[in-house]
Amino acid sequence: MIRFIEDGNERKRISRQVLEALTEWFEVETSREDYISGSEFLPMFAYFEDKTSTDAIGFLCLKETGKDTVEIAVMGVLKDHHREGIGRRLFAAAKDYASQRGYSFIQVKTVKPGMYEDYDRTNDFYKSLGFKELEVFPTLWDEDNPCQIYVMSLKSAISAIATRHSYRGAFRDEKVPVEDLKTIASAGIDAPSGCNKQTTDLIIIDDPETLDEIKAVLDPPVAQTAPAIIVVLSRRINAYRDRCFAVQDYSAAIENMLLAIVELGYQSCWYEGHITDEDRICDKIASILNVPSEYDVVCILPVGKAADDFHAPGKKKFSERVKFNSWNGF
Repeated sequence: MIRFIEDGNERKRISRQVLEALTEWFEVETSREDYISGSEFLPMFAYFEDKTSTDAIGFLCLKETGKDTVEIAVMGVLKDHHREGIGRRLFAAAKDYASQRGYSFIQVKTVKPGMYEDYDRTNDFYKSLGFKELEVFPTLWDEDNPCQIYVMSLKSAISAIATRHSYRGAFRDEKVPVEDLKTIASAGIDAPSGCNKQTTDLIIIDDPETLDEIKAVLDPPVAQTAPAIIVVLSRRINAYRDRCFAVQDYSAAIENMLLAIVELGYQSCWYEGHITDEDRICDKIASILNVPSEYDVVCILPVGKAADDFHAPGKKKFSERVKFNSWNGF
């Protein structure tokens, strides 16, 4: 499991424990001590065997290098646990953290490929995460260790897909600009729809009184601190013969909006079952908003800046869910 480490002394203890076991990569004692002492002041994610473990298996620290850029300052996973997906999970948590705070890029420095076998494996790891080669600085460290800089955009569509996770925490008390809400809604209505029947429509709620009315009927309560909510409406229009693709239409629209929300630095959660269960909260929302009878309220999306820290949930391995050419193929 991954923990965000708050205490500076604990950060130093964890970094020392891991880095002193990785002398193949952190051979120079003075540099290693610099990493350890510097970790006291940096955001750190650490991986543990379980909730009761005190000894970390791996960790990752981030460092701001510019207004728009954050760097993987130091990262290590105990050698016996390499190739278990721990590094990927640490990176996913760090990437979430950076995206939530509005950074546009994440970078990492390592040794140029082709110099050392151990560092070649490190380079392959970063490239497998999606990092791209930016530049080599031959003498930034020394001639025997030319510095390779990799960079990744946190604002690309692929990055937004990987970063997006359902957020059910509290929101900051910050109004979402109308232009941002329009951008999110535009992403929704730009989604594909079966035979272009455009069965999905939206209502943006940012008026405080209307928000309070909506929140009052949400039972059990969710999104109570959201500064804006997008209500998703669907109507049944047959695409051809008796085939209607309204569910597919609004699902595509919602996913587009969730990605746009993350792209703009906000968070959200797809609340559908919560409002369409037997208690029919969706009908109460429709009444508050004067929704025409031919429409169904199918989903609400809270929109706002996250007030709580969160990171990626565990995912099954790629090979467990994706096959090539047949069910038995990979």
